[in-house]
Amino acid sequence: MIFLIGFNEDEVEEIRGMLSEFRVYEIPQYCRDWVVQAIVERAKELKGSCDWHLKKFVLMHNLENPQIREVLSKVKSLNLGRIIFATTTSTSLTWKLENLLEELIREDEYFQDLRRMRTKQSKLYLDIGKG
Repeated sequence: MIFLIGFNEDEVEEIRGMLSEFRVYEIPQYCRDWVVQAIVERAKELKGSCDWHLKKFVLMHNLENPQIREVLSKVKSLNLGRIIFATTTSTSLTWKLENLLEELIREDEYFQDLRRMRTKQSKLYLDIGKG
């Protein structure tokens, strides 16, 4: 199962077309206070658009590693902007969706900062080497 948050209608259709072998669901805003496990269990009943969050999320549930790599590759190939990808865990399934999204945003910002630091360090070493 794949769950989407933050995508507009056209983007959802592009993703569904690209991932036709997977069950792809939109998580509407009214699910913000739901526990993630409840969202998974009631996925077929969810109604409404996932276009309510400023950030874009692709949450993957019960996928094997090759499937996860396939989803990442295919969705990234659509060039839909910055997307936060995550897989559910036994712990995250017990969290409220809003809390999970906040944690995923914090983790994403942390890793972005790490990448920026590495880039700065590599440029520093390159500059020193020129002298």
